[in-house]
Amino acid sequence: MDFPLDEQTWGAITLTIELATLTTVLLLIIATPLAWWLSQTRSRWRAPIGALVTLPLVLPPTVLGFYLLVAMGPNGPLGQLTLAMGLGLWSFTFTGLLIGSIFFSLPFAVQPIQHAFESIGRRPMEVAATLRARPIVAFFTIALPLARPGLITAAILSFAHTVGEFGVVLMIGGNIPGKTRVVSTEIYSHVEAMEYVQAHWLAGGMVIFSFFVLLSLSLLKRRVGRVMP
Repeated sequence: MDFPLDEQTWGAITLTIELATLTTVLLLIIATPLAWWLSQTRSRWRAPIGALVTLPLVLPPTVLGFYLLVAMGPNGPLGQLTLAMGLGLWSFTFTGLLIGSIFFSLPFAVQPIQHAFESIGRRPMEVAATLRARPIVAFFTIALPLARPGLITAAILSFAHTVGEFGVVLMIGGNIPGKTRVVSTEIYSHVEAMEYVQAHWLAGGMVIFSFFVLLSLSLLKRRVGRVMP
């Protein structure tokens, strides 16, 4: 099967990588303090906030995408805010895709980091406190280095999940070539046009990518298991 990657397909691949990279970076920034709070707090808000973070795991992507689309629309709170600030509407734009991807992939970033923080326990931070280390210093010099496997897992899962998402992307961004069309919606377009050869190439690439993501996580887990006492 001869399938030259045309300009439109390369555009979808490039946009997908850009979206997944930005989503992963922003998710690590957002998820790390949130995961730390969830792992350490005894607040009564821990359970509801934890459930809210986990909600995208069980919520149909189209439902999440629909409500984000409404929120970004001209009558939605976010849409009215962006219009008032002169930023226009974010629905059917790359920015909208980025926001939707962050919401949809949030649990894939928070949960591995939270579990890594919980596995550390309170003892290292208590020792740091007895040595008069400031909490913020102890967090960056002790907690974060010890939670490195969780951070790596969160980065891999966030990137892979963003690459493979479809429902949220289609609801928020549509399928605009060169603007919001990513690999998953490019496959959808090929199938709609009955271009099965092109769809096979892209879908096969996604299968191989997913396999190596799972293999990487398995190898990481084995390596961490050997290092940990």
